[in-house]
Amino acid sequence: MSNKLTVGDIYTRLHDRVGLTWLAGKTAHDNSIDVTRAREGGASLLGHLNLIHPNQIQLLGRIEINYINSLNENERQEVMHHLFSSQTLAIIIGEDLPAPTGFTKLADRENIALMNSPMSSFDLILELRYLFSQVLADETIIHGVYLEVNGIGLLLVGEAGVGKSELALELINRGHSLIADDAPIFSRISPQILDGRCPPLLQDFLEVRGLGILNIRSMYGSNAVKNNKYLRLIVRMELFENIDQNPIDRLHGIRREVNILGLDIPEVTIPVAPGRNLAVLVEAAASNHILLLSGYNSAEDFRQQQHKLIKKNS
Repeated sequence: MSNKLTVGDIYTRLHDRVGLTWLAGKTAHDNSIDVTRAREGGASLLGHLNLIHPNQIQLLGRIEINYINSLNENERQEVMHHLFSSQTLAIIIGEDLPAPTGFTKLADRENIALMNSPMSSFDLILELRYLFSQVLADETIIHGVYLEVNGIGLLLVGEAGVGKSELALELINRGHSLIADDAPIFSRISPQILDGRCPPLLQDFLEVRGLGILNIRSMYGSNAVKNNKYLRLIVRMELFENIDQNPIDRLHGIRREVNILGLDIPEVTIPVAPGRNLAVLVEAAASNHILLLSGYNSAEDFRQQQHKLIKKNS
């Protein structure tokens, strides 16, 4: 996991999004979510009321609040004892329901954040899970230019000076979008998804040799820049003279898979030589990859038609 997440971070990030109000236990601001403990079978990250194995973040909806309010004093004290255990870091009440009697005092005493929100507890869980996937995901930085081409996340890689930035500028000029230049950050936010985004300092900027730093948003408008995109394809730019010509597959091209954070991402190599229209080739690579994702393989289609023709004439 790349980042630490505190109770205060959760409040800051979700305050406006879900209308969080911090009711009590504000000294819990710096308490950290223990992801390692959750992975090893300890207190899970979040969930609805659990008194046997308390979640680090306990969500209380109308059902849970009604249950607590229906208990007699002794039963309520027993529930509150388990709920405000040492494993609990925060309690969030949904639907702006009032906190049961004694919650505010206990939250302050036990250093546990008590918050509420107008959203339902189920929606709050979805929001929190999405936040955890973004902030606590494994991350890596890969040198290259990250773009949205034909609707998919595409990473241009290659040696310094091969022309990545110039090609990116041409693609932007043709209506595609810049996500990040030089140092895109990739996060594994789910078992099958790598999300790529731009470091805040580099947002909107592209360096082109001879021109310097360009502000793409100012030059081409907001549609020319995207905040993030799932990585679907890597395009490697390689000087033609550096490519071994013997093993090139004339049907499938130069393809392989690159492992990033445990996921295999398809990579296509495009030979770079004078006179080649690289922007068109990258667009074609993106379109062909979309076809592959849909189940259509043009090389195999060609092979089958060739086989049928040979069989017909034999």
